[in-house]
Amino acid sequence: MAKPTLGPAFSISLSRHTRPLLTACHVATPTTTKITMPDHHPSLEVIGGARDRFLLALHSTLRQPYNPFPLIAWNRHVETIFAAVFRFVPHVRLRRECLRVKDGGSVALDWISGDELPLPPDSPILILMPGLTGGSQDSYVRYMLTKAKSKGWRVVVFNSRGCGHSPVTTPQFYSASFVGDTCEVVEHVGARYPEANLYAAGWSLGANILVRYLGHESHTCPLFGAVSLCNPFNLVIADEELHKGFNNVYDKALARSICKIFKNHALLFEDIGGEFNIPLASNGKSVRDFDEGLTRVSFGFKSVDEYYSNCGSCDSIKHVQIPLLCIQVIYLYRF
Repeated sequence: MAKPTLGPAFSISLSRHTRPLLTACHVATPTTTKITMPDHHPSLEVIGGARDRFLLALHSTLRQPYNPFPLIAWNRHVETIFAAVFRFVPHVRLRRECLRVKDGGSVALDWISGDELPLPPDSPILILMPGLTGGSQDSYVRYMLTKAKSKGWRVVVFNSRGCGHSPVTTPQFYSASFVGDTCEVVEHVGARYPEANLYAAGWSLGANILVRYLGHESHTCPLFGAVSLCNPFNLVIADEELHKGFNNVYDKALARSICKIFKNHALLFEDIGGEFNIPLASNGKSVRDFDEGLTRVSFGFKSVDEYYSNCGSCDSIKHVQIPLLCIQVIYLYRF
């Protein structure tokens, strides 16, 4: 079941480059009231006010019943695996732009090929941030990309270091804690299309990074809105969930994917020394193994538990000052 949450909520203006006004009644406080709407799905919460403005925009969608896919939707694991293995991947011609960031690292931005011609310069832009090991090749990213394009949006996929076959030019990948690349990507996209309003949507680990970025930027955030999908929020709890029952299957699959990406760039880490455990990062059986061997060392944490404790977005969300829609899957964390 998906649980959508809106907050902190501000008045929305559709006029170009009109930032919502921040007043006392708009900003969430420690005594924020959570309002559950009885005439919509009971899992919907609007936090921070502006209830009527948001619900007017979502009214028709929220009243539509959810129709699960026939036969396979009786079990969440069957549905997840079926979609991953058998779902058609939309064909989209992409144009890649490699962006070199300040520390010498690189990320890949995949734009829809040819969209600079038919779309006006003030078309809204959606930046997509996939989950762990994800990129523009994944079906869930392609479906969002094609849907947004059909609505007249300009869309770009932000492939993190090593993901989506993006280049790795320094001995550092990305992490749940690091928002530096996101800052540079948003700044770059905004400079390229200065007349357009910017938005972002992230899945899972990408959503965690996005919400941390929103909290980090807070009142100075250049985005006009964002969507967080299946965000783990608390990485300690997420790690615990990944080691329960059938979730171990997902953990092992993610570990294989991230270790494969690492092996493609292992020469960058040759003789790196320090606390790095390169064999563990190369052959880890779980995401935790990889984070212990590489991630937590790269980003200066004494242990993987310290990394997880400090890198969730649950502490960042209270600093978010733009409209943010969070959609969660109850009882199942998906990285």
